[in-house]
Amino acid sequence: MDLGEGLRKAIAKLRGATIIDTKTIKEFNKELQKVLISSDVEVSLVLALTKKIEDSVLHKDLPHGISPRDYVIDLLYEQLVGLMGGSYSPSMQPKRILLLGIYGSGKTTTAAKIAKYYQDRGLSSALICCDTARPAAYEQLETLAKQANVTFFGIKGEKDVGRILREADVALKGKKVVICDSSGRSGLDEELISELKIISKSFKPDEKMLVINADIGQVAAKQAREFDNAIKINGVIVTKLDGSGRGGGALSAVNAANVNITFIGNGERLNAIELYDSKKFVGRLLGMPDLESLIERVNQAVSESGVSKEDISAMNELTFETFYAQLKTMSNMGPMKNMLGMLGVSDAPKDIVEKSEEKMKKYKVIIGSMTKQERKDGSLLKESGRVNRIAKGSGTSEKDVRELLADFNKMKKMMDKFQNDRDFKRRLSKFMPGA
Repeated sequence: MDLGEGLRKAIAKLRGATIIDTKTIKEFNKELQKVLISSDVEVSLVLALTKKIEDSVLHKDLPHGISPRDYVIDLLYEQLVGLMGGSYSPSMQPKRILLLGIYGSGKTTTAAKIAKYYQDRGLSSALICCDTARPAAYEQLETLAKQANVTFFGIKGEKDVGRILREADVALKGKKVVICDSSGRSGLDEELISELKIISKSFKPDEKMLVINADIGQVAAKQAREFDNAIKINGVIVTKLDGSGRGGGALSAVNAANVNITFIGNGERLNAIELYDSKKFVGRLLGMPDLESLIERVNQAVSESGVSKEDISAMNELTFETFYAQLKTMSNMGPMKNMLGMLGVSDAPKDIVEKSEEKMKKYKVIIGSMTKQERKDGSLLKESGRVNRIAKGSGTSEKDVRELLADFNKMKKMMDKFQNDRDFKRRLSKFMPGA
């Protein structure tokens, strides 16, 4: 059970309690302690959090106009936000960023993610490979740079980081954001400290960011302090939060070490990185919708999918052509689990989520095997032989193609109903002006 799932189950039990009395609060706190400690949050921090809840609910008068249950949940939210740190808002100015960390932290992938993040926001970005220790580091960063559509610089086989950086200065002149990916080690040793100091002196970074894998949990505090003492870091990037049961421990530990968390990584895709905001992060853990992040992800996915403005405006009429454009956009939005989390639906059954993702991939392949005329006019698929040809062309079965047709027709009927429902449009316009 991950941290979010555990917290949501504890809240569900609290909501289901007949009365909120001393016994209920103590049981709730016991459940919180179990969930947080199993997620590797430091014991003293957990005890302080649950004591605050107990003291506030049992030994003080509750505010007027709020139910005891809602008050406890609001208090939990505030305490977790305090535990997990603040928020980060980078300046959109030219800068040089040095990334450092040990092996397995996800540093190289993170370098490409951050370069893409800034480039997508109008700042031309470049990556420098100064990882001279790890085999294939050059090739990996070069490949990631191509995928992120950012400039790459490195000297294959060169061990002198000073020379690499001197030549990079000339080659990357004019780039607004330059990110240097340094070597890692199995731990912070004198050799690594010496190399980082050489890079720092030559590269003159505006920001030095330590990359930490969420799986290390509480050890994140020790690692952050060691790197800070050695080379003075500006912040920490926590990666692999999507698959870690110890992410809460890593975030709370970094915050306890008085180091800022800047970005968090939550997937393998190059767009699976976001500015850290403890309020949004805790909100998702507790099952609260994060529509702001979802809308940002949708806009980014539309841009990456190559869907034109004409395609978007044509989506008022659902055809296989426009449905295909929607599937392309959705495939760029990352795992469905993350999208559901932003909608506040974090506990959808895993098998249903996985089946839905498989079905979307299959539908995309099937529509890709249709002719242009069939995509625009679905009625052509009633003609003999077309379904069989599409199934063979897509490597699927006729049953799969007919399942797509059935689902598509249901969507079309639903869409037509919404378009003709004036009351629905009126209510929608409150949340989406211009809809």
